Amino acid sequence: MKIVVGLGNPGREYAATRHNLGFQVADEIGRRLGARAQRARFRAELAEATLDGEKVVLVKPQTYMNLSGSSVRETLRWYKAPLEDLLVIVDDIDLPFAALRLREAGGSGGHNGLKSIIAELGADQFSRLRIGIGRGAGEATRQVLSRFAPDEQRELPELIAAATTCALDWAEYGAIAAMNRCNRRPPTEADNEDTVSCGSG
Repeated sequence: MKIVVGLGNPGREYAATRHNLGFQVADEIGRRLGARAQRARFRAELAEATLDGEKVVLVKPQTYMNLSGSSVRETLRWYKAPLEDLLVIVDDIDLPFAALRLREAGGSGGHNGLKSIIAELGADQFSRLRIGIGRGAGEATRQVLSRFAPDEQRELPELIAAATTCALDWAEYGAIAAMNRCNRRPPTEADNEDTVSCGSG
């Protein structure tokens, strides 16, 4: 069994914000796997699916971001799942927009959802997939609760698709293989210039 948690805030006003990327990726995983209808349990929305015969439980805590850990702890206890079978999907303000970074363990990096989960579980030895949302020029809280700019909106479907594939690779092939496949950073202007100069040579 695998437990995949997408973090976000409940409510229509937060649905399209940067902080809710975890929810959006969890929904896309459910669509790809044909997950059964969501139900409310453990202060979360849960949906179950299968991948190559293995159960995948999709969890979207409805407690607001900074209390997400209680839902995760209760879900793991109910399913008797070990930490190595947990993946948490979060936005990351410290990564540039569209970057993906999968890790098997680590601290919260200042993310309130991860802080809550680590506190409730008493451990940080679980996989997490960070999705870059960019820091922006303003205050961090305002940035994470803001909506994506028009140019980012155009890239968003591809980013959600890539993060979904990464999560499914983790579930199917394990963390190491998934890290090798999906950890990426977006191309920079310098990269583009290098590509052009190489092509013209």
